Amino acid sequence: MDKRYNTYSEELNRVFGCRVHRISVDAGFTCPNRDGTVGTEGCIYCGGKGSGAHGIEAGVPVTEQIEAGKEVMTRKYKAKRFLAYFQAYSNTYAPVETLRQLYDEALAVDGVVGLIVGTRPDCLPPETVALLAEYARKTYFWLELGLQSPLDRTLDFLGRGHDFATFANAVRACKGVDIRVCAHVILGLPGETREEMLSTAGIVNGLGIDGVKIHLLHVMKETPLAELYHRGEVRMLDRDEYVGLVCDSLERLRPDISIQRLTGDGGHDHLIAPRWSLQKFEVLNAIDYELERRGSRQGSALR
Repeated sequence: MDKRYNTYSEELNRVFGCRVHRISVDAGFTCPNRDGTVGTEGCIYCGGKGSGAHGIEAGVPVTEQIEAGKEVMTRKYKAKRFLAYFQAYSNTYAPVETLRQLYDEALAVDGVVGLIVGTRPDCLPPETVALLAEYARKTYFWLELGLQSPLDRTLDFLGRGHDFATFANAVRACKGVDIRVCAHVILGLPGETREEMLSTAGIVNGLGIDGVKIHLLHVMKETPLAELYHRGEVRMLDRDEYVGLVCDSLERLRPDISIQRLTGDGGHDHLIAPRWSLQKFEVLNAIDYELERRGSRQGSALR
């Protein structure tokens, strides 16, 4: 089935002409929302390894992590080129000299053709933005920023430790020096109406963001969110609700935006809810079928 949205895999094939896979890296960073600069508890959904970082082998040199990842990606997916994905915690939260050393180490590994750096919008001082702009000029580069929601009341509930204005200013600073930005968005956040969730697409469009990762809210073990969930204070979307919201959001996003994720599973051993998200390919297929049923595609609602 032809995808009705602008997939990231298509971009990679277009740029490199071969199979390219991301290799997640834990470079030993922390987060201002954990080290006491902003807070100590982290975001309410973030586990002890940093959100989305389960399965990454912490404490191992970057080169060794990438070499191990290359072996797996080559064997399982026949990948020929690789992107070093600095994923765990806030991967710009260090002096520029430290960042340069880590990024250069990753790029020096044979077969690595680019970098993806995930971070928080409050970890991008001017000197760091200038450094990232260097890499954006000389290699294939994406910066991933956690938006989650544009609503300040939701960001407060999540314990993000920054407001929407901080995110918007960070995006403008990066776009001003031609850094491509991928925003992370969570659907199904407690207290948000359907209209509020869908308004995020318009905000992403207006900021000129280049890529989007859409996530559902996961309840992970040993997180503050898990405590709220067990007390019955938060509700998870069911699969059909989530699929509908994803399709509604895609229809409202600019057609040129790279869609880099539409679901996730949180890891079998760490996920509490929703367990239906473990069937990742079933969720993706349901999104494809729903777009086809509607006869719509990314950007349809903008025409």
